[in-house]
Amino acid sequence: MKVLSIAVLKWKKDTPEPIVLCQECELSQFSYFQKTAVKQMLTFISRTLIQRTNFSERQSVSHEEYMCHCYLRQDGLGAVVVTDKEYPARVAFNLESRLLDEFDAKYMARWKNAKEDNQFPMTTLAKTLQDYQDPAKCDKITQINSQLDETKDVLNKTIDSVLERGTKLDDLVGKSNDLSDQSKMFYKQAKKMNSCCSIM
Repeated sequence: MKVLSIAVLKWKKDTPEPIVLCQECELSQFSYFQKTAVKQMLTFISRTLIQRTNFSERQSVSHEEYMCHCYLRQDGLGAVVVTDKEYPARVAFNLESRLLDEFDAKYMARWKNAKEDNQFPMTTLAKTLQDYQDPAKCDKITQINSQLDETKDVLNKTIDSVLERGTKLDDLVGKSNDLSDQSKMFYKQAKKMNSCCSIM
């Protein structure tokens, strides 16, 4: 899971196109010669998508192996987070809401008069981008789901793998005092029926 770009934009339809207030990109997977073109493409995509997002709307747009998560508030402050397809959309939207609140608290209403790109830097944006590379570290629900998946994997062992080596369930059933002769017979017949079904 990877976050490629976080951009905060202004789109109040008072400028010919949305204004990129600040942006941070994580482009380490690209070569030196590709980075400039990729960054320009991420800026273009962010600007284009926020322009096509309705006020108070969240949308996720898919392109090849990437997802672009867009959110435009009623007041014209918006964010676009570009991730790979495995990245949870809920985490991306939570990031956007948190980021826009922080941005608004820092710059108050000054951003509303922006006419040029990159005039409102956020020093915390690079760290935020790094922190959100692992959604489980910054999102409690993702962290809990990850722990549940690990627990489920542990519990999905077969009974044969839990038994000691060289011990078979058939032998334990035969020696058990908990099972009546009728239950032991039922176990053997069920096992024979299952083996017949698996051969067919």
